[in-house]
Amino acid sequence: MPASPMENEAAVIRAAQKGNLEAFNVLVRHYQNAVYSLAYRMMGDSYEASDIAQDTFITAYRKISTYRGGNFRSWLLRISANLCYDSLRRDKRRPTTSIEELAPPEEEAPLPDPSLSPEQITEQRELERAVQDCISALSPDQRVVLVLSDVEGFDYQSIADQLDTALGTVKSRLSRARSSIRDCLQDVRELLPSQFRL
Repeated sequence: MPASPMENEAAVIRAAQKGNLEAFNVLVRHYQNAVYSLAYRMMGDSYEASDIAQDTFITAYRKISTYRGGNFRSWLLRISANLCYDSLRRDKRRPTTSIEELAPPEEEAPLPDPSLSPEQITEQRELERAVQDCISALSPDQRVVLVLSDVEGFDYQSIADQLDTALGTVKSRLSRARSSIRDCLQDVRELLPSQFRL
């Protein structure tokens, strides 16, 4: 979901372009959740997402002079998406198994809704994990389009502009990604709300 508008964002960006570190920090604080969310959905790992988010802001700080207007959030998310692509390509060329993967997974879920029963909380967390596993199984091209559309709420044209891709390509990748997610979630259909079960 897009972040709420910042008051006088253009002035803050101009100050950051002139080297004002505090102005850049205002931008970081305003957009850090959106950048982290995109990176987490793309990478499927909180540590990698944190690294990508940090690298996104370092890159943005170094290249802020190249920003020429338009939607600053889209500019930032494009940097983040490109860093995710690069990381995924590197991982594909040199697959590794981290020590964390060998250890039992830690729960990183937020505090549960107190109105839910322990069983409902467990089911909710299992569904969240299954959805993220399905997203992680997508190709990087499909994953970024799905995350930008269905998680971040961008329209097709904005996604095409961010990824420098044809509009038809975005629609095609999104359609294939949604179909793959639908098929993947059938393995855990008992966790799905009844209206989503096939």
